[in-house]
Amino acid sequence: METREQIAKQLYTIRDYMRWAVSLFHQADLYYGHGTDNPWDEALQLVLHALHLPPEIVPEILDARLTPEERQLLLVVFETRVVERIPAPYLTGRAWFAGLVFKVDERVIVPRSPIAELIENEFQPWVGDMQVSRILDMCTGCGCIGIASAAYMPQASVDLLDVSVEALEVATMNIAFHSLQDRVRVVQSDLFDQLQPQRDTYDVIVSNPPYVDARDLAVMPEEYHHEPALALEAGEDGLQLAKQILHEAVDYLNADGLLVLEVGNSGMNLEEQYPDVPFTWVEFARGGQGVMVLSREELLQYRDLFA
Repeated sequence: METREQIAKQLYTIRDYMRWAVSLFHQADLYYGHGTDNPWDEALQLVLHALHLPPEIVPEILDARLTPEERQLLLVVFETRVVERIPAPYLTGRAWFAGLVFKVDERVIVPRSPIAELIENEFQPWVGDMQVSRILDMCTGCGCIGIASAAYMPQASVDLLDVSVEALEVATMNIAFHSLQDRVRVVQSDLFDQLQPQRDTYDVIVSNPPYVDARDLAVMPEEYHHEPALALEAGEDGLQLAKQILHEAVDYLNADGLLVLEVGNSGMNLEEQYPDVPFTWVEFARGGQGVMVLSREELLQYRDLFA
């Protein structure tokens, strides 16, 4: 096997290293699903970060020659991605969500929820004529859902809630990064435990809680095992937290309030267990599934089923 020094003597330009990385990633059979879905975009994400280049580069830059130090740096980054199976956003320290960049590390999962599309549309058509002034992002992780909601809906104040103190440390960094300290705050709580009905009420509660069932967790690609298990696993059926949210959310929603809840593949388990509940599943133009919307009235009608 060739050493890094031998490889570096044969590759000169960014294009050379991109092509070499794509071949390496294919050979290693990497898994993509943390911001990219193919080896070219994965390699490009790593190259742009390592070389301190902006996302919007002209194609001609690919033919720029690299210094010896830059060549070695790229080889180390590619090797780390392959050998340790670390998702690219953890190597770059950033991820994109709803057109915004967020700081991430292994204290939080990598943003990838289709809820981004809902946020970009300001939760329409689901909120209708309601003036959304208060939003709760439950199980916030890095804060991407709540912070993006605040960015797209400047009239709203947002609470970012998580049980993990470490996750809230990352979320706090992202609040400051987006200069939203005046409208976004963090709340450390195990779901609704630290909130109070009537005092803590919201127009929209949006949540992407852990929803991976035991069977799926056992066969997930190695890349996912770099993410905190607390943010993924949710019991045998993947619904441990979702059921509690469905049961309790009604107490924290305003009269015309809306719950947006992501349960991913566990949506099938949910429909099997509660066949009488008319779940409304969002269809996304950019793909994605397993996100439901329920009004406060619907939650009130069916809440006893989720007890």
